[in-house]
Amino acid sequence: MRIKVNDTVEVITGESRGVRGLVLEVDHQSSRVLVEGVNKVFKHVRRSQRNPQGGRLEKEMPIDISNVQLICSECSQLTRLGYRLTADGDKERFCKKCSVSLGLVKTTSTPVQAEE
Repeated sequence: MRIKVNDTVEVITGESRGVRGLVLEVDHQSSRVLVEGVNKVFKHVRRSQRNPQGGRLEKEMPIDISNVQLICSECSQLTRLGYRLTADGDKERFCKKCSVSLGLVKTTSTPVQAEE
């Protein structure tokens, strides 16, 4: 999956279409993401010691990852992601529109030779 936690995304389909938010959680197993302020539902809570008032709590629910698209931090446009190797051999994500790096994915650690 190319979208990670703390990425800014925009919902491209569904009830919350056009809403931008921060990715709070990514579930790789079910291909769903939890986006801040998107897909809010009410959970009815009974009165208890923990919640003496009771009532309705509003919380976000996960949506399918195919319903969101990444927003580039540099060009502020909806974009697709690509992967490329840097000169050091590290793997990084990049914006397909402006070719700016969006952070490293995997770093190659070279073993250090012990001097004798």
